[in-house]
Amino acid sequence: MRPLFVGGAGLAVVALLALAAFLLAPDGDDASAQSPALVGTVASSTTLPSVSSTTLALSQPQNPPDEQYADVPVVEVGAIDIPRIGLSTPVYEGIWLTVLDVGPGHWPGTAAPGGYGNVVVAGHRSTHSQPFRHIDALVPGDTIVLTDPTGSYTYSVTGSKVVTPDDVDIVTQRPGHTVTLFACHPPGSAAYRYVVSGTLVSPPRPGT
Repeated sequence: MRPLFVGGAGLAVVALLALAAFLLAPDGDDASAQSPALVGTVASSTTLPSVSSTTLALSQPQNPPDEQYADVPVVEVGAIDIPRIGLSTPVYEGIWLTVLDVGPGHWPGTAAPGGYGNVVVAGHRSTHSQPFRHIDALVPGDTIVLTDPTGSYTYSVTGSKVVTPDDVDIVTQRPGHTVTLFACHPPGSAAYRYVVSGTLVSPPRPGT
């Protein structure tokens, strides 16, 4: 399936519809109750995408393909640490359930840790290792640390919200250095998405 991209004035209607149908049923037990959910993609490289150090161009989120449990490699690309909820776990590239069942997944095409734009990470809340089980406990000022081979990047939580599954805005790339974490809400249900936002407070990724 040819990747489609989200964002900008030329946003494709088909991409919106696909993302609206998808966003995201990361809890595998819940996904079976959904209409055919689309669950992510994996980058061809083991390195998270970077942005231009000259133009600071924003990346564009990739549109998920059609398979929930595709036969894809599960590639560890970094780690996430959230002291408030005692979370310290690897992060993998992609948002197929094949990947999310192992651990949190970086949405391909969104910013890399510490990079220019919005880093988007999805995770399970009530199945498998439940890494995002307690993200609803995060409050403004709490710390989220993302690490990859280029370094560690600290974000400060700025807020949280509950959205419907068709809210595609949570993966939008905008100027700045931000992070978005999301998972199904309430735990055990895919009716809504719980979203946590944060802003980079440490030096950014080199070149961004």
